[in-house]
Amino acid sequence: MSFLTLDLNLLRVFDAVMTEQNLTRAAGHLAMTQPAVSNAIKRLRESLGDELLIRTAYGVKPTPRAEALWPSVRSALASLEAAVAPGSFDVSKAHATFRLAMADATAAFFLPSLMRSIEAEAPGINVRMVPLTTREPRPMLLRGDIDLAVGFFPGVAAQLSYETASPIRHERLYSGIYVCVMRRNHPLAKEELTLDNYCEANHLLVSFSGRAHGLVDEALAQLQRERRILLTVNQFFTAGRVVANSDLITVLPKHLIASTGMTDALVYKELPFTLPAVHLDMLWHERDARSPAHKWLRAQLESMQQGAQRLAPGTLPKADTH
Repeated sequence: MSFLTLDLNLLRVFDAVMTEQNLTRAAGHLAMTQPAVSNAIKRLRESLGDELLIRTAYGVKPTPRAEALWPSVRSALASLEAAVAPGSFDVSKAHATFRLAMADATAAFFLPSLMRSIEAEAPGINVRMVPLTTREPRPMLLRGDIDLAVGFFPGVAAQLSYETASPIRHERLYSGIYVCVMRRNHPLAKEELTLDNYCEANHLLVSFSGRAHGLVDEALAQLQRERRILLTVNQFFTAGRVVANSDLITVLPKHLIASTGMTDALVYKELPFTLPAVHLDMLWHERDARSPAHKWLRAQLESMQQGAQRLAPGTLPKADTH
């Protein structure tokens, strides 16, 4: 293949298909028909001598050659777009509606500050919250059901760190620790929290799926121990209210405890075993990566991570064991 004879318009189509991983959605984004997109990809295949994209039940899957090629194509197109249409973005005149997915405690932390920023700087921007019921939000982003997901997605973040051809982008907003939370007058509040009395207590687990098994249970299994999970709930607010009014104990990210609204009734203790750090990640789709309004939204959440770091050390009193 000679670069001089390559139709560069085909690279724009290639970028759209790689971004959407679906010919129909790519066609809609490009204002083209699906047959025209298919024909463009066929011509690029012939020019490059590679299949590039393989059809699957859910869209298309890139070949290794396509995965290696896409980052360079994406970077080149982004540079051309910035050079040809640099423009200027005035957030005060922007009009957009964003669909965000977060757990209730994460939303309770971020949304008050975000709403203040929107009211003061971006009156034309609206936000619609979508329930986050999974640790795997990528399908929602790929389908375009949401514009941004914020939460603890350990498997996703690890996978994205080495997947160069994924259309999902991510950024770490915050890293914190898990602690054991109980009501102020809980029998364990005045005692040292040992592995024995921890396992003997009744437990509440925050589980989006309702499955009574989590990171704590995996850690306990390594120690050949287990606990009784008496209740699972799918909201941090509910967890805080139940624990504040019962003898159940729970494990929560320290920086999200204030979002339960029950800090006056709760105390925390350090866990008698080691858990991995809890990370708060922001995920979005490549199709929105260069959108000025979307960039502004991400910048707001990035700035709020400083608030999370200031809040974390003193979310509620540490239990006094003396």
